[in-house]
Amino acid sequence: NLYRIISFMSILIIVEHNNNKVNSNIFNLITCAKKLNYDLAEINFFIAGFNISNDILSQIKTGNIYIADNENYKNFLAEEIDDLIVNFIKSKNFTHVLLPASTFGKNLAPRLAAKLDVNQLSDVTEIISNDTFVRPIYAGNAFATCIIKDSVKLLTIRSTAFDHYQYDTKAISTSSQIIKLDAIKSKNISKFIKEDTSKTDRPDLSQAKIVVSGGRGLQSKENFKLIEQLAETLGAAVGATRAAVDAGYVSNDYQVGQTGKIVAPDLYIAIGISGAMQHLAGIKDSKIIVAINTDPEAPIMQIADYALEGDLFNVIPELCVEIEKLKN
Repeated sequence: NLYRIISFMSILIIVEHNNNKVNSNIFNLITCAKKLNYDLAEINFFIAGFNISNDILSQIKTGNIYIADNENYKNFLAEEIDDLIVNFIKSKNFTHVLLPASTFGKNLAPRLAAKLDVNQLSDVTEIISNDTFVRPIYAGNAFATCIIKDSVKLLTIRSTAFDHYQYDTKAISTSSQIIKLDAIKSKNISKFIKEDTSKTDRPDLSQAKIVVSGGRGLQSKENFKLIEQLAETLGAAVGATRAAVDAGYVSNDYQVGQTGKIVAPDLYIAIGISGAMQHLAGIKDSKIIVAINTDPEAPIMQIADYALEGDLFNVIPELCVEIEKLKN
């Protein structure tokens, strides 16, 4: 009986957060979970951290929220929280466990898979059924449809492939509850040293509606400021190719591509970027791609919705002037 099979599905979303607010990818994972359960299965949320803000709880408006609040979980070390999550999954018999395909999810999911003795499916971009999923392979040039027979389907979800979930306030469950979990003894097998992050007022690269990216064509770290200038004019996030990062123009926080961040903005502007396969794999879900390059035969120019052949050192200042005119 299909209804019976679906109704006994129980989904767990592992929430990425910073103890003060949730990462916005949680709402993409909720959309993914909704595609799985047809509104019949139970969606649950797991949050591990330290001094977890009430603001986090207010952002998740439905479903059961399980919280493990302990100093050992302050920095979200996979080695500290993996056994806690594994024991919890086993105790509740979850059929599906979802994590974002972010640094957080990619660090934690393999440990969970090994300890649960199940397969892990990475970068899921489409839900076919409760046991059949689609993921990109060969740098996004092909897609594999995979069937998972394990009792627990452990998936990392490419958040850009799913819409940002909007709560229907009229349909929000009134039976949601917050359940506190006991911490387990620290294993002391890893230690948090420090975290270096770039502080900026610009939108988050993974979630931005407009992204301006620069490549090796900028030629220097000083010239890369042109990209930042255009991004500031547009209220956009700044991205870069691996070549630009390797050359030291910007830090690897800005890297877009298969080995960097996957983006899917409404508008992606690629400047001085030739369009290596690995970079194209990270931007292919962008709604509109604009490329500026002196080489009309560059791969990025072939896939762009709008391609402008020109010298970026002349084009960017002119663009900034014209955009400011439109804004005024």
